[in-house]
Formats: sequence, structure tokens, C-alpha cells
Amino acid sequence: MNRTRTNAFQIDGRPMPAPDRDMDASFEDIDAPDSGRTLDGVMHRAVLRFDVAKWPFVYGILSTDDYNYLQSLFRGKKEFKFTYPTPGGAKTVTAYRAKWGITLRNYTTGEYRNYKFNIVEC
Repeated sequence: MNRTRTNAFQIDGRPMPAPDRDMDASFEDIDAPDSGRTLDGVMHRAVLRFDVAKWPFVYGILSTDDYNYLQSLFRGKKEFKFTYPTPGGAKTVTAYRAKWGITLRNYTTGEYRNYKFNIVEC
């Protein structure tokens, strides 16, 4: 059975299949390489960017069609436009896919399992 596709999350304007769980986005500041603590214990930060976002996606079970569709959203792309919901409305950023993995296909049911990846803002 194929998943419902949602316009809440889009890759280059194409809707993504609805993920299994609520989205727990995280944000971090990117420091310059020379940031860090000196020998006297004082932290020195040179922040390059604030609030760089990461969204973890998890799909426990995927049909072959859904797996192929998701893979087609990323195939051959170093970067893409990622649209996501915010309290103020949809926002689109340039992003990339990182740390993806999947459990091999279940040959009895034909389903793919535990497909996970992160979308990270550029």
C-alpha cells in the first residue's frame, strides 16, 4: 500500500510521502574552525551561521513504489529546494540529504523497512 503524499514537506516542489512520526527538527550554530577553549578555559566562538536546521525522516515500512519515488527525489542531486512547515507558514531552503540508510527489502512481503535519512540546510 502506498503512503499518502504531503505538501507539508517537498523536494523541488514535489510532495514527500508522509513520515511515520512528528518532525523533530533540530538547529545548531556553525562555528569557525578557530573557535574553541583556550588553555585558561575561556570559550571563544566565531559563529559563521546561526540556526542551521536538520530534519530527520523515518519510514518504518515502504512499498516498492514509495521507496522508488523517494529515491527519485534525491537521485543525482547534491542540493535541492526543501519546503517545510513553520508556525508562520511554509518555508523553502536549499538543503542536502545526509546519513541515509535502509534495511534490505523483505522478500516475503515485498516491503522496504527502516528507511531513514536527514535533510540538512545548506
